[in-house]
Parts: sequence; structure tokens; C-alpha cells
Amino acid sequence: LVSLLLIGIAAWGIGFGLISSFRVVGVVIAVGVFLFFIALVGLIGAVKHHQVLLFFYMIILLLVFIVQFSVSCACLALNKDQQSELLEVGWNNTNSARTDIERNLNCCGFRAFHPNETCAADCFRTHQCKPCAPIIEEYSGMVLRFVGGIGLFFSFTEILGVWLTYRYRNQKDPRANPSAFL
Repeated sequence: LVSLLLIGIAAWGIGFGLISSFRVVGVVIAVGVFLFFIALVGLIGAVKHHQVLLFFYMIILLLVFIVQFSVSCACLALNKDQQSELLEVGWNNTNSARTDIERNLNCCGFRAFHPNETCAADCFRTHQCKPCAPIIEEYSGMVLRFVGGIGLFFSFTEILGVWLTYRYRNQKDPRANPSAFL
């Protein structure tokens, strides 16, 4: 479900022109496809009671839990100064995201706008543009808390999935020959 949601949101963002960076959309779609295949491996392993598939599903789900839990904790632990520094690094290293932000938030430049630079915002024509940093910082704290909380919730559902897979994997297959376990 989460994998299909990721793929759908990435397609929606590109379709409505909210995101023009194909690298970002490509990564989101790749993560969605990866999670879909991992879920498919778990489903097939559970239906067939296949020990090897269940083992690989459990290990990969545990690794996904570790990464997701770490990223969620990092999102929740960032203070305002760290958020500002992270945003400035991202601003300086991406041109397509900068253009999208300027166009969607109607602002120019990060902390200050120099008149000899170009800007995709509508306010550029009148030269009455505000810098983008205060606008982005206003939303970034809220978004990081939201993403961190959602990630934390799903990371705990993943660890529950690991535990249930471990329990199911160690059960006898009811379709198997009972004398084979003696």
C-alpha cells in the first residue's frame, strides 16, 4: 500500500508540475517499486510457507526498519539552525528544485535576491520579491515533524512485520507431511 502510494504521489507531483526534478521523482518511484517487490516476496513466502523467501523478507524488512527509523529520528531531532543549514545546502546544490520553489512560493533568492540573477517567480517582473528562506523555513519544521512522525509509525509497523514473519516462519506448515518433522 505504501509503495503504491509513493508511486502515485510521484506521478501526481510530476503530472501537476509541482516537481520538475526527474531525479527526485525517479528515486521516489524506485523506492516504491522496491517496496512493492519486497511486499510481493513476503506475500508469496507466506502463501507458500517458503522458508527462504520468508527469511529474506524478514532480513530486508529489518534493514528497511533500521534505515526508516534512523531517518525518522533525524527528521524529528533537527533544530532550527540545522534545518536552516540543510535548506541552504540543498538550495545551493540544486537548480531545478530552486526554480520549482521560486515559481510555486513566488519568491526569489534564498536569503537575498540580486537583481542581475534570474528568477522563475511572477514577482520578478515587478522586483517586489521576498527571499525564499523565511517561507521555506516556516514550512520545513512542520513538514519534518510530519514526515518524521509518519516514518516512525511505519517503522514500528515494519518491526511488527519482522516479528510476525519470524513467528510464522518457525511454525510447522500444516500442508507438510507430519512425520517429516520427527
